[in-house]
Amino acid sequence: MSEMIVETPDEVVSFLKAQHDLIEDMFDEVLHASDPQAREKPFIELRQLLAVHETAEEMVVHPRLRREADDGDAIVEALLHEEHEAKALLSNIENLDVTSQEFITELAKLRDAVLAHAEHEELEEFPKLQKEVNTDDLKRMAAAVKAAEAIAPTRPHPGVESAKLNLAVGPFASMLDRARDLIKQAIG
Repeated sequence: MSEMIVETPDEVVSFLKAQHDLIEDMFDEVLHASDPQAREKPFIELRQLLAVHETAEEMVVHPRLRREADDGDAIVEALLHEEHEAKALLSNIENLDVTSQEFITELAKLRDAVLAHAEHEELEEFPKLQKEVNTDDLKRMAAAVKAAEAIAPTRPHPGVESAKLNLAVGPFASMLDRARDLIKQAIG
């Protein structure tokens, strides 16, 4: 992935916040690339991080909030709606020429949506998790998020925003995504 270094905290909220910061930096790297041709590699890395990050949250974090917080269902439903919209936008961006102005315009829209979504998680979901879940469980959740990210699809899949769908479709989608990534890398 990116050459930027992310310290990997051992509890889930700190880990996900660190990824949010990295995602913001990666958007800036793509959007401010001095050479339009230089956008492709950091965009692919950003796309992969967004895909695995959201999948892991959908599989580990959101289900736990649903169980722990009285208003967890409402919070998670709003977050899932945002995630679906972002995945759809990212899927469309994948088909654009990275050197085009349309790519920049659409990526800037995605950046705004993703950063607003991260802020919602940090203000609405994460504090409730920290209040309701003990430190040992938060550490176990971080390990589960890291494991989910290791096997998650590397491309957005709009419509797959639940833990059940990620478990049913995720392994197959991940295998296909990773094969597509390797083939694209091999042929250039």
